[in-house]
Amino acid sequence: MKINLLDYAVIDEGQDATTALKETVRLAQKAEDLGFYRFWMAEHHDVNAFASSSPEMMMMHILGQTKRIKVGSGGVMLPHYSPLKVAENFRVMENLYEGRVDLGFGNTLGTPEVNKAMNEYRPRKQRYEENISDIQKFLCNEDDEEHRFNNVRANPLGESNPEMWVLSTSVKSAELAARQGIGYTFGLFPHASIDKADVGKLAVERYRENFIPSKVMAKPTVMISPFVVVADTDEAAEHMAKALDLWLLGKMNFSEFERFPSVETAEEYTYTVEEVKRLESNRSRMVVGSAKSVKDQLDQLIEKIDADELLLIPLMPGVNNRHRALELIASIYKL
Repeated sequence: MKINLLDYAVIDEGQDATTALKETVRLAQKAEDLGFYRFWMAEHHDVNAFASSSPEMMMMHILGQTKRIKVGSGGVMLPHYSPLKVAENFRVMENLYEGRVDLGFGNTLGTPEVNKAMNEYRPRKQRYEENISDIQKFLCNEDDEEHRFNNVRANPLGESNPEMWVLSTSVKSAELAARQGIGYTFGLFPHASIDKADVGKLAVERYRENFIPSKVMAKPTVMISPFVVVADTDEAAEHMAKALDLWLLGKMNFSEFERFPSVETAEEYTYTVEEVKRLESNRSRMVVGSAKSVKDQLDQLIEKIDADELLLIPLMPGVNNRHRALELIASIYKL
Protein backbone atom coordinates (compact mmCIF):
# COMPACT_ATOMS: atom_id res chain seq x y z
CA MET A 1 0.00 0.00 0.00
CA LYS A 2 1.51 3.29 -1.13
CA ILE A 3 0.70 6.22 1.15
CA ASN A 4 0.61 9.68 -0.41
CA LEU A 5 -0.13 13.22 0.72
CA LEU A 6 -2.05 16.19 -0.68
CA ASP A 7 -1.20 19.64 0.64
CA TYR A 8 -2.85 23.07 0.33
CA ALA A 9 0.02 25.25 1.60
CA VAL A 10 -2.14 26.15 4.58
CA ILE A 11 -1.73 29.64 6.02
CA ASP A 12 -2.39 29.27 9.75
CA GLU A 13 -3.56 32.00 12.08
CA GLY A 14 -0.70 34.43 12.74
CA GLN A 15 1.17 33.23 9.64
CA ASP A 16 1.81 34.76 6.21
CA ALA A 17 1.84 33.18 2.76
CA THR A 18 5.63 33.21 2.43
CA THR A 19 5.99 31.19 5.59
CA ALA A 20 3.24 28.80 4.53
CA LEU A 21 4.92 28.06 1.19
CA LYS A 22 8.25 27.41 2.90
CA GLU A 23 6.53 25.15 5.42
CA THR A 24 5.00 23.17 2.56
CA VAL A 25 8.50 22.46 1.25
CA ARG A 26 9.53 21.30 4.71
CA LEU A 27 6.47 19.06 4.85
CA ALA A 28 7.38 17.49 1.51
CA GLN A 29 10.93 16.87 2.71
CA LYS A 30 9.56 15.32 5.89
CA ALA A 31 7.25 13.10 3.83
CA GLU A 32 10.19 11.94 1.73
CA ASP A 33 12.31 11.19 4.79
CA LEU A 34 9.46 9.16 6.32
CA GLY A 35 8.85 7.05 3.20
CA PHE A 36 5.69 8.53 1.69
CA TYR A 37 5.45 7.77 -2.03
CA ARG A 38 3.82 10.89 -3.53
CA PHE A 39 3.39 14.51 -2.46
CA TRP A 40 0.72 16.44 -4.38
CA MET A 41 -0.19 20.12 -4.40
CA ALA A 42 -3.79 21.34 -4.63
CA GLU A 43 -5.02 24.21 -6.79
CA HIS A 44 -7.24 26.83 -5.14
CA HIS A 45 -8.02 30.38 -6.22
CA ASP A 46 -9.25 33.31 -4.13
CA VAL A 47 -9.04 31.36 -0.85
CA ASN A 48 -7.06 33.50 1.57
CA ALA A 49 -6.11 30.62 3.86
CA PHE A 50 -4.47 28.58 1.08
CA ALA A 51 -1.27 29.64 -0.70
CA SER A 52 -1.47 26.88 -3.32
CA SER A 53 -2.84 28.74 -6.34
CA SER A 54 -0.26 27.32 -8.77
CA PRO A 55 0.51 23.64 -8.18
CA GLU A 56 2.94 23.51 -11.11
CA MET A 57 5.13 26.24 -9.62
CA MET A 58 5.16 24.54 -6.23
CA MET A 59 5.85 21.17 -7.85
CA MET A 60 8.93 22.49 -9.65
CA HIS A 61 10.26 24.02 -6.43
CA ILE A 62 9.57 20.90 -4.35
CA LEU A 63 11.13 18.62 -6.97
CA GLY A 64 14.31 20.68 -6.68
CA GLN A 65 14.27 20.47 -2.86
CA THR A 66 13.72 16.68 -2.67
CA LYS A 67 15.44 13.63 -4.15
CA ARG A 68 13.10 10.65 -4.51
CA ILE A 69 9.47 11.35 -3.68
CA LYS A 70 7.06 11.66 -6.60
CA VAL A 71 5.54 15.14 -6.86
CA GLY A 72 2.21 15.91 -8.46
CA SER A 73 -0.79 18.17 -8.84
CA GLY A 74 -3.99 17.43 -7.04
CA GLY A 75 -4.98 18.88 -9.31
CA VAL A 76 -4.71 21.19 -12.26
CA MET A 77 -8.24 22.41 -13.04
CA LEU A 78 -8.45 21.80 -16.77
CA PRO A 79 -11.42 24.07 -17.66
CA HIS A 80 -9.15 27.06 -17.05
CA TYR A 81 -6.17 26.11 -19.21
CA SER A 82 -4.88 25.23 -22.66
CA PRO A 83 -4.18 21.47 -22.97
CA LEU A 84 -0.98 22.23 -24.88
CA LYS A 85 0.33 24.52 -22.14
CA VAL A 86 -0.51 21.98 -19.43
CA ALA A 87 1.37 19.30 -21.39
CA GLU A 88 4.36 21.61 -21.93
CA ASN A 89 4.59 22.45 -18.21
CA PHE A 90 4.64 18.79 -17.29
CA ARG A 91 7.02 17.82 -20.11
CA VAL A 92 9.51 20.35 -18.75
CA MET A 93 9.25 18.87 -15.26
CA GLU A 94 9.44 15.30 -16.55
CA ASN A 95 12.63 16.07 -18.46
CA LEU A 96 14.22 17.66 -15.41
CA TYR A 97 12.98 15.04 -12.92
CA GLU A 98 12.33 11.90 -14.94
CA GLY A 99 9.91 9.43 -13.36
CA ARG A 100 8.98 11.70 -10.44
CA VAL A 101 6.14 13.77 -11.96
CA ASP A 102 2.37 13.16 -11.64
CA LEU A 103 -0.29 15.11 -13.50
CA GLY A 104 -3.47 14.98 -11.45
CA PHE A 105 -6.38 17.05 -12.69
CA GLY A 106 -10.04 17.87 -12.18
CA ASN A 107 -12.80 20.02 -13.64
CA THR A 108 -13.81 22.26 -10.73
CA LEU A 109 -14.62 25.76 -11.94
CA GLY A 110 -14.33 27.55 -8.61
CA THR A 111 -16.66 30.38 -7.69
CA PRO A 112 -18.49 32.19 -10.52
CA GLU A 113 -16.18 35.18 -10.11
CA VAL A 114 -13.06 33.02 -10.24
CA ASN A 115 -14.34 31.17 -13.29
CA LYS A 116 -15.11 34.45 -15.05
CA ALA A 117 -11.70 35.88 -14.21
CA MET A 118 -9.94 32.74 -15.47
CA ASN A 119 -11.95 32.39 -18.67
CA GLU A 120 -13.16 35.90 -19.55
CA TYR A 121 -12.07 35.78 -23.19
CA ARG A 122 -12.28 32.08 -23.98
CA PRO A 123 -14.48 31.52 -27.03
CA ARG A 124 -16.26 28.39 -25.84
CA LYS A 125 -16.83 26.22 -22.81
CA GLN A 126 -14.14 23.60 -22.60
CA ARG A 127 -15.00 19.95 -23.21
CA TYR A 128 -13.51 18.01 -20.32
CA GLU A 129 -12.82 14.66 -21.97
CA GLU A 130 -11.57 16.37 -25.12
CA ASN A 131 -9.13 18.34 -22.96
CA ILE A 132 -7.91 15.13 -21.34
CA SER A 133 -7.43 13.45 -24.72
CA ASP A 134 -5.60 16.51 -26.00
CA ILE A 135 -3.27 16.62 -22.99
CA GLN A 136 -2.43 12.94 -23.33
CA LYS A 137 -1.80 13.37 -27.07
CA PHE A 138 0.55 16.32 -26.43
CA LEU A 139 2.12 14.85 -23.28
CA CYS A 140 3.09 11.65 -25.10
CA ASN A 141 3.51 13.36 -28.48
CA GLU A 142 1.43 10.65 -30.10
CA ASP A 143 0.92 10.69 -33.87
CA ASP A 144 -2.79 10.94 -34.72
CA GLU A 145 -3.52 12.05 -38.27
CA GLU A 146 -7.15 12.76 -37.36
CA HIS A 147 -6.25 15.14 -34.52
CA ARG A 148 -6.85 18.80 -35.35
CA PHE A 149 -3.37 19.78 -34.03
CA ASN A 150 -1.37 16.71 -35.01
CA ASN A 151 1.56 18.78 -36.30
CA VAL A 152 2.04 20.50 -32.93
CA ARG A 153 4.57 19.03 -30.49
CA ALA A 154 4.78 19.63 -26.74
CA ASN A 155 8.43 20.40 -26.08
CA PRO A 156 10.77 19.36 -24.66
CA LEU A 157 10.47 15.82 -26.04
CA GLY A 158 11.57 12.88 -23.92
CA GLU A 159 11.48 9.13 -23.49
CA SER A 160 9.27 9.03 -20.38
CA ASN A 161 5.82 10.41 -19.63
CA PRO A 162 4.28 11.67 -16.36
CA GLU A 163 1.47 9.59 -14.94
CA MET A 164 -2.00 11.09 -15.42
CA TRP A 165 -4.71 10.92 -12.74
CA VAL A 166 -8.27 12.15 -12.75
CA LEU A 167 -9.68 13.48 -9.45
CA SER A 168 -13.27 12.39 -9.17
CA THR A 169 -16.30 11.77 -7.00
CA SER A 170 -18.46 9.99 -9.57
CA VAL A 171 -18.98 6.82 -11.54
CA LYS A 172 -19.11 8.87 -14.74
CA SER A 173 -15.57 10.16 -14.22
CA ALA A 174 -14.39 6.64 -13.36
CA GLU A 175 -15.65 5.44 -16.74
CA LEU A 176 -13.89 8.40 -18.38
CA ALA A 177 -10.62 7.47 -16.64
CA ALA A 178 -10.97 3.90 -17.87
CA ARG A 179 -11.49 5.00 -21.47
CA GLN A 180 -8.49 7.31 -21.31
CA GLY A 181 -6.23 4.76 -19.60
CA ILE A 182 -5.30 7.00 -16.67
CA GLY A 183 -5.21 6.68 -12.89
CA TYR A 184 -8.37 7.16 -10.86
CA THR A 185 -8.47 9.11 -7.59
CA PHE A 186 -11.78 8.92 -5.74
CA GLY A 187 -12.20 11.89 -3.42
CA LEU A 188 -13.95 11.20 -0.15
CA PHE A 189 -13.22 14.77 0.97
CA PRO A 190 -15.06 17.14 -1.45
CA HIS A 191 -18.67 16.61 -0.32
CA ALA A 192 -20.59 15.15 2.60
CA SER A 193 -22.49 11.96 1.81
CA ILE A 194 -23.51 8.95 3.87
CA ASP A 195 -23.23 6.63 0.84
CA LYS A 196 -19.88 7.95 -0.42
CA ALA A 197 -18.03 4.66 0.08
CA ASP A 198 -20.77 2.83 -1.82
CA VAL A 199 -20.42 5.25 -4.73
CA GLY A 200 -16.65 4.78 -4.62
CA LYS A 201 -16.99 1.00 -4.68
CA LEU A 202 -19.20 1.12 -7.78
CA ALA A 203 -16.98 3.70 -9.48
CA VAL A 204 -13.86 1.60 -8.95
CA GLU A 205 -15.59 -1.54 -10.22
CA ARG A 206 -16.56 0.25 -13.44
CA TYR A 207 -13.06 1.69 -13.76
CA ARG A 208 -11.30 -1.65 -13.42
CA GLU A 209 -13.74 -3.46 -15.71
CA ASN A 210 -13.36 -0.96 -18.56
CA PHE A 211 -9.73 0.14 -18.27
CA ILE A 212 -7.78 0.47 -21.54
CA PRO A 213 -3.98 0.68 -21.07
CA SER A 214 -2.23 3.81 -22.35
CA LYS A 215 1.25 5.33 -22.56
CA VAL A 216 0.74 7.06 -19.20
CA MET A 217 -0.74 4.12 -17.26
CA ALA A 218 -0.21 0.43 -18.06
CA LYS A 219 -2.75 -0.93 -15.59
CA PRO A 220 -5.71 0.41 -13.59
CA THR A 221 -4.61 2.12 -10.41
CA VAL A 222 -6.91 3.58 -7.74
CA MET A 223 -6.32 6.08 -4.97
CA ILE A 224 -8.84 7.13 -2.36
CA SER A 225 -8.54 10.52 -0.69
CA PRO A 226 -10.04 11.59 2.66
CA PHE A 227 -9.18 14.38 5.04
CA VAL A 228 -7.29 12.97 8.02
CA VAL A 229 -6.87 14.37 11.51
CA VAL A 230 -4.50 12.16 13.47
CA ALA A 231 -2.87 12.75 16.84
CA ASP A 232 -1.33 10.73 19.65
CA THR A 233 -4.73 9.94 21.17
CA ASP A 234 -8.32 9.81 19.97
CA GLU A 235 -9.15 12.64 22.36
CA ALA A 236 -6.38 14.88 21.02
CA ALA A 237 -7.46 14.19 17.44
CA GLU A 238 -11.10 15.02 18.20
CA HIS A 239 -9.97 18.25 19.83
CA MET A 240 -7.90 19.20 16.78
CA ALA A 241 -10.68 18.23 14.34
CA LYS A 242 -12.77 21.13 15.62
CA ALA A 243 -10.75 23.46 13.38
CA LEU A 244 -11.46 21.39 10.27
CA ASP A 245 -15.11 21.08 11.30
CA LEU A 246 -15.39 24.87 11.30
CA TRP A 247 -13.47 25.29 8.06
CA LEU A 248 -15.65 22.83 6.16
CA LEU A 249 -18.72 24.95 6.73
CA GLY A 250 -17.22 26.89 3.82
CA LYS A 251 -19.14 30.06 4.51
CA MET A 252 -18.76 32.99 2.09
CA ASN A 253 -16.95 30.70 -0.36
CA PHE A 254 -14.32 29.98 2.28
CA SER A 255 -13.61 33.67 2.76
CA GLU A 256 -15.08 33.97 6.25
CA PHE A 257 -11.59 33.49 7.69
CA GLU A 258 -8.42 35.18 6.47
CA ARG A 259 -6.42 32.26 7.82
CA PHE A 260 -7.07 28.59 8.55
CA PRO A 261 -8.83 28.64 11.92
CA SER A 262 -7.19 27.42 15.10
CA VAL A 263 -8.88 25.09 17.59
CA GLU A 264 -9.36 28.10 19.87
CA THR A 265 -11.23 29.98 17.14
CA ALA A 266 -13.43 26.96 16.55
CA GLU A 267 -14.23 26.60 20.24
CA GLU A 268 -15.23 30.26 20.49
CA TYR A 269 -17.41 30.16 17.38
CA THR A 270 -21.19 30.35 17.75
CA TYR A 271 -22.88 27.67 15.60
CA THR A 272 -26.48 27.63 14.46
CA VAL A 273 -28.56 24.48 14.79
CA GLU A 274 -28.26 23.92 11.05
CA GLU A 275 -24.49 24.33 11.18
CA VAL A 276 -24.21 21.75 13.94
CA LYS A 277 -26.02 19.30 11.66
CA ARG A 278 -23.57 20.12 8.88
CA LEU A 279 -20.64 19.50 11.21
CA GLU A 280 -21.98 16.01 11.80
CA SER A 281 -22.56 15.25 8.11
CA ASN A 282 -19.14 16.60 7.15
CA ARG A 283 -17.51 13.89 9.26
CA SER A 284 -18.17 11.57 6.29
CA ARG A 285 -15.40 13.51 4.53
CA MET A 286 -12.72 12.85 7.11
CA VAL A 287 -11.01 10.20 9.21
CA VAL A 288 -10.25 11.28 12.78
CA GLY A 289 -8.42 9.56 15.63
CA SER A 290 -5.19 8.13 16.97
CA ALA A 291 -2.85 6.41 14.53
CA LYS A 292 -4.34 2.99 15.22
CA SER A 293 -7.91 4.26 14.98
CA VAL A 294 -7.18 6.09 11.73
CA LYS A 295 -5.50 3.02 10.24
CA ASP A 296 -8.48 0.84 11.15
CA GLN A 297 -10.86 3.29 9.45
CA LEU A 298 -8.64 3.66 6.38
CA ASP A 299 -8.18 -0.09 6.04
CA GLN A 300 -11.95 -0.55 6.00
CA LEU A 301 -12.24 2.04 3.22
CA ILE A 302 -9.41 0.42 1.26
CA GLU A 303 -11.08 -2.99 1.46
CA LYS A 304 -14.56 -1.74 0.60
CA ILE A 305 -13.56 0.51 -2.29
CA ASP A 306 -10.69 -1.72 -3.49
CA ALA A 307 -7.98 0.94 -3.53
CA ASP A 308 -4.33 0.51 -4.43
CA GLU A 309 -3.07 3.68 -2.76
CA LEU A 310 -4.09 6.33 -0.23
CA LEU A 311 -3.94 10.08 -0.87
CA LEU A 312 -4.27 11.58 2.60
CA ILE A 313 -5.04 15.24 3.29
CA PRO A 314 -3.80 16.25 6.77
CA LEU A 315 -5.74 19.52 6.85
CA MET A 316 -4.93 20.29 10.45
CA PRO A 317 -4.06 23.56 12.18
CA GLY A 318 -0.40 24.15 13.03
CA VAL A 319 2.67 22.97 11.16
CA ASN A 320 3.93 20.98 14.15
CA ASN A 321 0.64 19.09 14.27
CA ARG A 322 0.90 18.29 10.56
CA HIS A 323 4.45 17.02 10.99
CA ARG A 324 3.38 14.85 13.92
CA ALA A 325 0.51 13.48 11.84
CA LEU A 326 2.98 12.36 9.16
CA GLU A 327 5.14 10.66 11.77
CA LEU A 328 2.17 8.78 13.19
CA ILE A 329 0.91 7.68 9.79
CA ALA A 330 4.38 6.56 8.69
CA SER A 331 4.82 4.60 11.90
CA ILE A 332 1.47 2.80 11.84
CA TYR A 333 1.88 1.85 8.16
CA LYS A 334 5.57 0.94 8.66
CA LEU A 335 6.74 3.09 5.74
